Amino acid sequence: MCEKIKKMILKVTILAIIIIAIAFAGLAITLLIKKKGQFPETHVGHNIEMKKKGIVCAKTQDKIDQKKAYSNQKHCDLKCESCCED
Repeated sequence: MCEKIKKMILKVTILAIIIIAIAFAGLAITLLIKKKGQFPETHVGHNIEMKKKGIVCAKTQDKIDQKKAYSNQKHCDLKCESCCED
């Protein structure tokens, strides 16, 4: 019984290795065949489609919000601190 289990585990392991090897070969062939030979950019700030929709990364959005908040504080009367609070 133990020999059968070992053989089955070995078969499954070899099958898994073959499937993974085929997947890696497919990715390699795709990279070689594509014009630019690169994976699509997944970072929000560099993705062209997301730029078209006006979507930016969290870091950039935070900078934009901080600039807006800072520009609102410039026009604030220095004698009145409560007008600058959110």
